[in-house]
Amino acid sequence: MDYKKWMKKMLSSSRAFFDRGSFKKGFRMSYDVIWNIILFFIIIGVIGLFFGAGIGFGYFASLVKDEEVRPRASMEKDIYNYEETSQLYFANNVYLGEINSDLYREAVPLDKVSPYVKDAIIATEDEYFKTHNGVVPKAILRAIIQEATNASVKTGGSTLTQQLIKNQILTNEVSFERKAKEILLALRLERFFNKDEILEAYLNIVPFGRNAEGRNIAGIQTAAQGIFGVDAANLTLPQAAFIAGLPQSPSYYTPFTNRGQKKDADGLAPGLNRMKSVLGRMLENGSISKEEYDEAITYNIVNDLTEPKPSPLEQYPFLTNEVKKRATDILADILAKEDGYTEEDLKNNEVLQEEYDILASRNLTQSGYKIHTTIDKDIYEKFQEIAKTYDNYGREKPVIDQTTGEKVVIENPETGKKEIVMEPVQVGSILIENSTGKIISFVGGRDFKTEELNHATSAKRPNGSTMKPLLVYSPAMEAGVVQPGSIIADTDTEFQYPGMPKPWNPKNYTGRNYGLVSVREALYKSHNVPAAKTYMQIINDDPATNYLEKMGFTSLTSGDHSNPAMALGGLTNGVTVEENTNAYATFGNGGKFIDAYMIDKIETDDGEIVYQHKSETEDVFSPQTNYLMIDMMRDVLTRGTATVARANLENLSIDWAGKTGTSNDWHDTWFVATNPNVTLGSWMGYDTPKVLDSGYSSRNVVFWSMLVNAATTIRPELMAPEEKFERPGGIVSRSYCITSGMPPSDLCNELGLVKTDLFNVKFVPKEKDDSLIKGRYVMIDNKAYIAGPNTPEEFIKEDGIAFNPEWLKRNGYDKLDDLKDLIPSSEGVWQDIKFPSTDEVPDDKKAPDVPSKVSFQEEDQAITWNKATSKDVVGYRIYQATRPDGAYVIKGSTTKLTYVVPDEKAAYRIKAVDYAGNESDATKTVVVGDFSKSEEQDQSDKPEPNSGNEKTNDQANENGSSEDSENDPSDILDDIIGNDDNSRQN
Repeated sequence: MDYKKWMKKMLSSSRAFFDRGSFKKGFRMSYDVIWNIILFFIIIGVIGLFFGAGIGFGYFASLVKDEEVRPRASMEKDIYNYEETSQLYFANNVYLGEINSDLYREAVPLDKVSPYVKDAIIATEDEYFKTHNGVVPKAILRAIIQEATNASVKTGGSTLTQQLIKNQILTNEVSFERKAKEILLALRLERFFNKDEILEAYLNIVPFGRNAEGRNIAGIQTAAQGIFGVDAANLTLPQAAFIAGLPQSPSYYTPFTNRGQKKDADGLAPGLNRMKSVLGRMLENGSISKEEYDEAITYNIVNDLTEPKPSPLEQYPFLTNEVKKRATDILADILAKEDGYTEEDLKNNEVLQEEYDILASRNLTQSGYKIHTTIDKDIYEKFQEIAKTYDNYGREKPVIDQTTGEKVVIENPETGKKEIVMEPVQVGSILIENSTGKIISFVGGRDFKTEELNHATSAKRPNGSTMKPLLVYSPAMEAGVVQPGSIIADTDTEFQYPGMPKPWNPKNYTGRNYGLVSVREALYKSHNVPAAKTYMQIINDDPATNYLEKMGFTSLTSGDHSNPAMALGGLTNGVTVEENTNAYATFGNGGKFIDAYMIDKIETDDGEIVYQHKSETEDVFSPQTNYLMIDMMRDVLTRGTATVARANLENLSIDWAGKTGTSNDWHDTWFVATNPNVTLGSWMGYDTPKVLDSGYSSRNVVFWSMLVNAATTIRPELMAPEEKFERPGGIVSRSYCITSGMPPSDLCNELGLVKTDLFNVKFVPKEKDDSLIKGRYVMIDNKAYIAGPNTPEEFIKEDGIAFNPEWLKRNGYDKLDDLKDLIPSSEGVWQDIKFPSTDEVPDDKKAPDVPSKVSFQEEDQAITWNKATSKDVVGYRIYQATRPDGAYVIKGSTTKLTYVVPDEKAAYRIKAVDYAGNESDATKTVVVGDFSKSEEQDQSDKPEPNSGNEKTNDQANENGSSEDSENDPSDILDDIIGNDDNSRQN
């Protein structure tokens, strides 16, 4: 078939079809409908677009309505204000250094920056930099869509201009309001400044990670020198590409560690990959040729990295960081107040706090302030020297993973071998002037390179027994609950308090108890049980609020206020050395708290004072309570747990008073002490809590003493006041009975159980001691009972000394498992005091049961028997006859279960005697000697008397007289105090 003819025929047929009237009409109608529909949607879309745009512009306007219209001068100051760093000063206007020592920056003009750098930064950070007016609409739209859809990968929409605004004028806050202001200011900035000015400012403020010294760096010149050892003008293409890639994530891409060491291959890989991405973008936008790209992409940039250098000695890293932190807080409050916010507003709004912290930090590094501190340069430098050279901290120990409980192991980068991570004992100390609150000096740690945490101001740890004066004894004395001479029973005690999951049974450090002790002794020997008992008497008054919070404790939880273990320093979050020492300065300041401070004033370069510290005083303890506490804490150094301090102090005339402390499981050791001028506190422990080696307390106290000696040599007028703590009115000296803490009775004086101590005159006990009484006692089952009218005389202890049963009941001592727990460990007259039972006498109103298993022990020449089962037996009578069937008379009596008899023929029977004087039936006869041979009747034998209770002088002999050793009061005393020597001869 002819192809051309066929095509011609098909076209002719098609034309005829379309020319038909019905098709034309249908097609025209369809076209009209579709066009109208499209037109409708176009109109709706345009209207919607304008409507949406109106809403968008309205919303944008609402976000920026409070943003003031900034003039060029204001923006210029903000944008180029990256060199005017603030200066720090020790006390007395002694220069310390620049505050931005943690961020090293050196500015450079744009004409001294390599063109490669300019091109690389633009290609990487803002490809439309040269053509946009501050913002790129499509980039902003893309960012909005990504934000609205919560896209996992967000490309961002900030130009270099916007980044400059964010870094120099606004904050890093993530919010639509901040973004809107950023856009507005970026547009305005582009009106005032040309592209080179904006690029120069950006290159001088952007961070570039760390240099070969491990210091944080910002600015292109600093980066060029710190990373490659060249000026910014001489950076090659690969070097420029590498540096240009750093701002996106400086810490991730930087080639050096914080110690200035070059990262390993894995650590360098992200930065190298980023460099290749930068080169790729430069090739795409035509900044470099394909030949330049190929050469740079294969270049070994690692060889260009400058060799790691040891960081130059930063004399004051702990101090610089601390001052910067405090100055930032001060300026944040000032800036917020200027904007109408209060400190409470910042405290309760994290976003607001972060915003003003950023503004304050920026203000601090850009405004050229002069920040004057309270730190004494000479003392501070000496403290750091002592911290570094002290050689008795204790051993390093492995770091333990808190999740697995295993030792933490890492690979040594030099040897490639696995090594257990070890950590040293750390230290934190601080010296505060009592009357002003000035922080004179501190020790933040042993070595800033090892651990940057400031252990004096930022590390929170349980404060152990240093809590006792603050929360227990001083508040209890203020309430009149105790005084230094008050007596507390240091006995095993279990406490149950509402909200406690289980009973609390506090233990003393030594694991033993000490009986009746005074509050003074309990403090200087640091007994835990008396402190716990005292605290439980005042816990419902919430001393944590009324005292600790008044003295600057800022980390208390709601649970701390009702936790009995707080008495022993069991804080949930712990407390810093600064706060703990600051609280003790209250004692040194007569009971008045002054918050410690380190920044005295902040002024501008031209002398205008921006901030001046003003101390405020808070009344905490009365002068009387305060002095009593000081006087008790003196004993801690003279005869208590810190005597090693006095052994190491060079000036023993100084009036020091303080307290040691140890936390649970021996993880922390503390010593805080005050004199009339200053207070010095010191702590030691591991950063990851673990048991300290034996002798930890002495090591810390010796370290404390070294700090005192050094500071005293430098400033004796501050550290060594000639005056002592002044004793206020309202303090009296009174004698008290050491059994009760009450004014001594005649009996207490007679026994020599009297001591003297100081009392607040308002709380001197008035009623005389009634803890001791003289009386007649008998022993029943090792308990003493007051003798009754019918109690047999031979079993009564005449004129003995005993604790008053009513006094025992009144103080709850009758509930002790063993009343002997009340006796202190000291020997002497304590051992002569009996414990009469507070129970009812177990009188069963009938004659006792007969003792059983009576027998003669020939080897001991003694008769023995088993105890009578009756509960009210007070002793046993021994009856003797010259022959088994003869008349029996009383030979003697005893409270024991054995009786030594003469070596001669005789027969014996035993009878039990009860509290009411009733006798049991006689036991079976025990024969001593051989009666088998017939003997003449002894005419002198007399019939057995009718009354077995009657005893005559004729019946008494060496073993059975009323002065028989079995009846000697010392035997009953032996029973009371636990001497069960049944072999004692009669």
